[in-house]
Amino acid sequence: MADVEASLGFYVNRLGFTSPWRYDEDGKARVAQVDRQSCALILADTWPEKIGKGLMFISLNVEPATYEAAVAALDALRAELEAKGVPVKEGSWGYRVLIVDDPDGNQLYFNYPNEIAT
Repeated sequence: MADVEASLGFYVNRLGFTSPWRYDEDGKARVAQVDRQSCALILADTWPEKIGKGLMFISLNVEPATYEAAVAALDALRAELEAKGVPVKEGSWGYRVLIVDDPDGNQLYFNYPNEIAT
């Protein structure tokens, strides 16, 4: 991350994550964890050469674990994010995915279950 504080704002305020901990140095966030629905990500500014090169695949756990419930959860996530002004793109990785870019250009891929992209 180029700016962990800015990234925290995006993940918490726009994507609905919580932040259970962070490490500050000289009054600046350097490392932080963000969580949402059993997904935990570590945001750090310690490897500047990796900024914007992250690609994370995220599967939503739903109950009951059915195809219909999984599709409904992804559709609801998309609606939630778009309501907060987060651009959501359609994509494919051998199956349909929703793609969200964070402020640094790292990409979050949320996959639809067992669905072949068309």
